Amino acid sequence: MILKYVFVILLGFGSGAVISGAVFAFIAVIGVVPRLAQKTKTKNSLKLYEEAISFGGIAGCVEGFFKIPIPTHVVIVAALFVCVGIFYGCLAVSLAEVLDVIPILSRRTKLQQGIFFFILAIALGKLTGSILYYVVPGFLNE
Repeated sequence: MILKYVFVILLGFGSGAVISGAVFAFIAVIGVVPRLAQKTKTKNSLKLYEEAISFGGIAGCVEGFFKIPIPTHVVIVAALFVCVGIFYGCLAVSLAEVLDVIPILSRRTKLQQGIFFFILAIALGKLTGSILYYVVPGFLNE
């Protein structure tokens, strides 16, 4: 019986390690961190960006596993939503950029000016989606 639990624990740990490795590899491959540092002219903070992403992944895993209560003060929740929105927005924009979606779209629609607002709209849409995910009942099943 104990061998069964050991097997399940090892299987769960191994699966989590593989999935988290794949997520971080995906983030590294599409170049979110270097591109973000390049666009914000903060290449000297590259290590800080990488550590923040790693720490955020670890903190999210620990919180999800141990169900650590997060204070629900409106300022803390708002800061959390902004951080989640920024991360997903950067991830979506980086993925779109890697796939050359934005340049192709701008050429086909002859959109030469206002591309900044298009990218901003994508990021704000991701932010809104993440806020709705946590605020609207039924999105998060507990």
